[in-house]
Amino acid sequence: MGINSRFAVAVHILALLALEDRPLSSKYIAGSVNTNPVVIRRILSTLSKAGLIETQLGVDGGSTLARPAEKISLLEVYNVSEQGHLFALHSNQPNPLCPCGRNIQPTLLGVFKKAEAALESTLAEATIAEVVQDIVAQLQSQS
Repeated sequence: MGINSRFAVAVHILALLALEDRPLSSKYIAGSVNTNPVVIRRILSTLSKAGLIETQLGVDGGSTLARPAEKISLLEVYNVSEQGHLFALHSNQPNPLCPCGRNIQPTLLGVFKKAEAALESTLAEATIAEVVQDIVAQLQSQS
C-alpha cells in the first residue's frame, strides 16, 4: 500500500513555475523537487494535456503556466494528477456471517464519500496563487 505523491509533485511544479515566472526545464524543476527529470516530464505531460501549462521545445524552451496561478484550483490539479478514489475497500470480501463483516462495506462507502467530498471542497477553494503566497510568507519569516 504505497502513497501516491503525484498531486504533491504537480502542485510543487506549478508553484515553482508561478514563483519563477519564466520557462523552466524539466531538469531545473527536477532539482527543486529532488527527483529524476523523467518523473517530472511525465507529470508535465499530464499538466500540459489538461491545459495547466505550456511547454516550448528548444534551447530557450521550458514550461510555463498556461494561465494565471489565481485561476488554477488545487482541485483541478488533483483531478488531473490522481486517478480513482482516495479510499478503497479491502480487496477481499468480508465474512457475510459476521455482523460487522456483513455491514462494514456500505458503512465505509458512506464515510468515504463524505470524506472525499470534504477534500474536494477544500481543494476547490485553494489556488496555486495561495500556495505561492504561503511559500513567500514562509521565506520572509525565515529571513
